[in-house]
Formats: sequence, C-alpha cells, structure tokens
Amino acid sequence: MLVAGIDSSTQSTKVVLCQAEDGRIVDQVSAPHPDGTECHPRHWSHALDQARGLLERADAVAVAAQQHGMVALDEDGEVIRPALLWNDTRSAPQARALVEKLGGGAAWARRAGSVPVASFTVTKLRWMAENEPDNAARTAAVLLPHDWLTWKLGADGYVTDRGDASGTGYWSPATGRYLPEIVTEALGHEPRLPRVAAPAEAVGETAWGARIGPGTGDNMGAALGLGLREGDVVLSIGTSGTAFAVADRPAADPSGLVAGFADATGRFLPLVCTLNAARILTSAAAMIGADLDELSRLALAAEPGAGGLTLLPYLDGERTPDRPDATGVLAGLTTSNATRENIARAAVEALLCSLADAVEHLAAQGVRPRRTLLIGGGARSEAVRALAPAILGTPVTVPEPAEYVALGAARQAAWVLAGTPEPPAWPDRPATEHEAAPADAAAAESVRARYGVLRDATATWGSNRTDNA
Repeated sequence: MLVAGIDSSTQSTKVVLCQAEDGRIVDQVSAPHPDGTECHPRHWSHALDQARGLLERADAVAVAAQQHGMVALDEDGEVIRPALLWNDTRSAPQARALVEKLGGGAAWARRAGSVPVASFTVTKLRWMAENEPDNAARTAAVLLPHDWLTWKLGADGYVTDRGDASGTGYWSPATGRYLPEIVTEALGHEPRLPRVAAPAEAVGETAWGARIGPGTGDNMGAALGLGLREGDVVLSIGTSGTAFAVADRPAADPSGLVAGFADATGRFLPLVCTLNAARILTSAAAMIGADLDELSRLALAAEPGAGGLTLLPYLDGERTPDRPDATGVLAGLTTSNATRENIARAAVEALLCSLADAVEHLAAQGVRPRRTLLIGGGARSEAVRALAPAILGTPVTVPEPAEYVALGAARQAAWVLAGTPEPPAWPDRPATEHEAAPADAAAAESVRARYGVLRDATATWGSNRTDNA
C-alpha cells in the first residue's frame, strides 16, 4: 500500500509518496508558495493541486504544515483575510499585552504550556481584533494551516491534532483541553475551534477514497519522520531554526524560551525556535557576493573565531530571545579582519551559537541529549556540518537530506492504515557522523563567549531599528 505525506511549509508544498510498510520513497513533487509573512490559503491549495496525480495513488494521506498561522473563516467557511503566518511579527505588542493581562509568564506556562510571542496564533487574533475589528467580528472559526488543508482534502469537519493545537496559545498540552477564556480574550468572542483528533485517527476520506490522517505541525512531523526517541535532540536549520526533543512529560518554562508543545504521537515536544537560521547564510552570502557553496568554502578557509568578528544574527527581529524589533549587529570589525572569509565564518559561527543557546534552554527544562541530529536546508552546508560539533560541544549526526516533515506526515498516514498503538517502525535514514576538529574545539569556547557578551549587551538597547513604528 502507498501513503502520501504533505509538507505545506512557508516557502513551498512538498509531497512524498511512500510504501506504507517501510517508508521507501516511491515518488515526490514540490511547488512554490508566494513569499511573505501572510498568504491567502488558496495558494496552498493551488500548490497542492500540482501534486494531484501523485496524491491519487495513495491509500492514505496526512498533512504537516507550518505552525501557528491564523486562518480566519466566516460562517460559510470562507477565508476572511490572508492567513497571518508564524514569521509575521506585527502582533508583538499584543503578545506582551496578553502575557501581562493574563498573569505573566508563569501563569501562561502553567495553563498553556508556553508563553506566547508574536508567532503564536492567539497573538494574531488579538492583533486582528484591535486593528481589523470588522474581520474579527466576522470570524466564526479559526484554523491552522494544516487544519485548513486537511479540511479541504475531505476531513469530516474542522479537525486538528494535539501537536499543532499546542502552538496556538489556547490549548493546554498538560490537560488536553482548549482554553476558551483565552481565545475569547484575544478575539473578543469565542469562535469555533477544530476538534482535536487522536494521533492515528482517520478523520475523513478523500474524493479518491484515501483515508485522511489528523496531520500535525511541521516540527512534530519532522520528529515523526526522523523516528525520534527520548534523548534525541534535533536542530533544524530552515527558514527558522528549531531545537526540539521528544519527552514523556510536558514542559512549562515561565521564561518563554522553551515552548511546551505536544508531539504527534501522544507525547510532548519541548521546542526552542529562532526566527533567523538559514537566512543568516543567504544574507551573508549576498553581502559578500557569493553563493552558498562559496560561502561555505570561504568560512572553512578562515581561522576559528573569524579574526575577531562576531555577528549577532537578529536580521529580521528575533523570537528567541524575544526581540521582534531587533536588527543584526556585526562587532569587532577592523581594517585587517574585514575579509570575505571572516564574514563568512562569522555568519556560520553566529548561526551555530544561536542554536547552541537553544540546546541549553532545552537542557534547563530537563532534556538530556543522547545524540544531536542536524537537519534542514542549512545542514547541507559543509561549513555548518564541520563547525557544529565544536560549537555545540557534542558529536553531530547528519541524516541524509530528505523531506522529513513530509516523511513524518506519510508515516502518520501509514499509522492510520496500520491501526497499531505505535507508528510503524520505519528504518532510520542513512546518516554521517561529525566530530570537532582540534583547532575548532579549542576556539569554540572563545567564540561562544564573545557571542554571549554581544547578545547580552544588546539586550539593554531596546529596539535598534530606525523604522520602528
């Protein structure tokens, strides 16, 4: 039997068709989405339509999609406005106001598992209520991107899963229940919210007769696609950077640095997300007139520590730490170290220092790494793979490049077909192991120290944008 997994990400739709019993990829296809921080959901449907022939070969299908996006629907199920995506930070003031009004970080962590920042759906609802009151008043239902696509595929009504629901800010991973008082406070009234399905529940049937899985969020899909076990820590370098691990108990971090998400299997997925990740590399490459391969070669040609250059990579604001109005800072620049090699090295070191901070935040919530896995587009950089073990302070496993979010959705679809208590045990993908080079290991402590000093010093600046409105 064949199963299809859909990854509807910020940038594109990827679909993989796999054998249900072992996950072997039979076929795959992708289509782009428009760029930006908001997107009308019809673009996701149009991208998915390009995979219709592949999808119709599947006996079961499931969707994993970008988390947090706000899809507001009217009484007739029509989209009211373009969906606000996770990377839209306009709701930062509303996030701060909601946290303060409803008791502060400790109260939010206890009730919702996370302290909301601008990425979370609940803050976007509050922004709409304050800035588009007519749209807010028309909103009869609120879905997430994967919920909307699952519904369009043929689900029986509005349905979600516990993993994606845990990123809204109005569903509790600890209790498994919605928090209607929070969504009402945000929107001004209580909308219809999707039913939270069980992890392997069939939630409907497509037009061609395939079973539909409940789907999940992208990070939960990646965890399922990788077959994570307790003690595995994943660093995913995509548009955003994420560090996450599977756990048996929910996290509740009052600082807000760790989001206490649920996963797609009935367990939990403590996660740290940075707004800037692979874009650090692409921006640095553009700065020095290089492509990504050349950036990697230049970074490896420079000495550890980039000749004293330190980049704070908050290029478009940042989520962890929560600085939505921040900009990037390049410190330590002199006439002697202003080389393409050093700038490239500083960019790679900055990316990895940011992820190393994220791993430390997970450790503070009880995660004890057994191994570190590096995935995502940024993990294809030779320089990232080479420098990661020293800066992270641990050997790094790099699974072969694959669409792990889509594979996770496909594995969920296979689970729906199997009807077993646990997901099917697909084999691990081939991987390479990387350890720190002696020179990099010796310099890594200094690199992280300089990064930490710059990070902490800029925390007192407030907004360093000139266009902050």
